[in-house]
Amino acid sequence: QLQEVESGGGLVQPGGSLRLSCAASGFTLDSHAVGWFRQAPGKEREGVSCISSSGHSTTYADAVKGRFSISRDNDKHTVYLQMNSLKPEDTAMYYCAVGVFRTCVSLSRRDFGSWGQGTQVTVSS
Repeated sequence: QLQEVESGGGLVQPGGSLRLSCAASGFTLDSHAVGWFRQAPGKEREGVSCISSSGHSTTYADAVKGRFSISRDNDKHTVYLQMNSLKPEDTAMYYCAVGVFRTCVSLSRRDFGSWGQGTQVTVSS
């Protein structure tokens, strides 16, 4: 069974930082673009960031540009999302997802297939 495992979420104060990790069970992420999405209560799941299979190309949603940074270590088969200057509106369940393609075509859910179970990020004082 293909499954991604997210970790690194937690409770942080506004202005703080967290680093999320995404690893895969049953396959490797190396040949796929990988995206991070988030879903707040009562809202639709939205794309946050994407990184190509090579790591040479990245995409960010406007809401997180300049604050979040996506990276990958294909030797460790892991994708990271470094989140800085966190705001209360960043509070959500964060999911990683495997892209259909090697490149980041978009941050639309239709371009991503297998999803993880999510890790909760709460930004609150």
